[in-house]
Amino acid sequence: MAYVTIPKDLSKVKNKVFLNLTKRQLICMGFAASIGVPFYFLTRETLGTSNAAAGMVLLMLPEFFFALFEKNGMHLETILTNFINVRFKRPAVRRYEIENLYEYDYWEKKRIRSRCSAASSRNSSSRLQRQKQKRRKSIT
Repeated sequence: MAYVTIPKDLSKVKNKVFLNLTKRQLICMGFAASIGVPFYFLTRETLGTSNAAAGMVLLMLPEFFFALFEKNGMHLETILTNFINVRFKRPAVRRYEIENLYEYDYWEKKRIRSRCSAASSRNSSSRLQRQKQKRRKSIT
């Protein structure tokens, strides 16, 4: 008895319309043919047969790629749109800026350490009052 394997993930199964091609592939192939074939017949006398055929293939290649390429369930135009959005339209600004404590001289480091230890030993309300006083002095 003949056995037929059935895939477990049915979301990857595509409906074939004609010549074992999907509707999307047929549309893209038709568009490629409508561009490539006239190019070949119009440039065959001027460029020669082999150059016209190479030009036709180069013109039809992007359409074939749009028709057949699929990665992670996304077609090429979706991937290109996402790439353009991430790279150019909305680039992420992720700056990691720190203050390097090793750039200060020894006495500056010692002053920073003493200020940190003194601030931790006092309560937070007196620290807030000092900060407000410093701001007032810097404004005036």
